[in-house]
Amino acid sequence: MAKSRNNLLGVGGQRRKLSKGDQQGSAPARAADRKAAEDQKQELLRRMRERAQGQQQES
Repeated sequence: MAKSRNNLLGVGGQRRKLSKGDQQGSAPARAADRKAAEDQKQELLRRMRERAQGQQQES
């Protein structure tokens, strides 16, 4: 019989260790990084939509 596939302990890598600052809740820099990443994603989506609309209008 094959090994149990229901036991996924350890699958998916290790958890990231939290720094003392993160543990204490002082992570405004991470929030700013997250906001910057979200802004980049929105800008990328906007450019992709514009490009797709331009291709539809040319057809």
